[in-house]
Parts: sequence; structure tokens; C-alpha cells
Amino acid sequence: MLSPDLSGAEFRTSTLSGANNNCVEVATNLPGLVAIRDSKDRNGPALTFFPAAWNNFLTGIRNEEI
Repeated sequence: MLSPDLSGAEFRTSTLSGANNNCVEVATNLPGLVAIRDSKDRNGPALTFFPAAWNNFLTGIRNEEI
């Protein structure tokens, strides 16, 4: 499986993240892809999701289903 090109990803950290750097960063500016990475390892691997799957995950979190 090929790794997607994340060179243009604009990662951001949630405004709800704490000051202890235990958070993730998300990039939603890539066409057809959402990328997630560990804020403590910005050069490390990133997980990628289709936007619909990411939105379903966020909806589950907001509804306390996950």
C-alpha cells in the first residue's frame, strides 16, 4: 500500500488540548483525506482517514457513543 503525500498537510492542535502536549494534531486541508499525528512526534507516522469516516468518529465522540 502506498503512503499518501502529506507534504502539504496543515496540521492544527485542538483548542481543547491541554498544556502537557498529550494531544493529537489533525490536517483537514488535503483533498479526500484527513491526517492525524501525535503532537509530540511531528516527524513520526500519521494515520489517515477518509473524511466521512473521520466525521463519523467525531460524531460518535460528541454523542458519547465511543
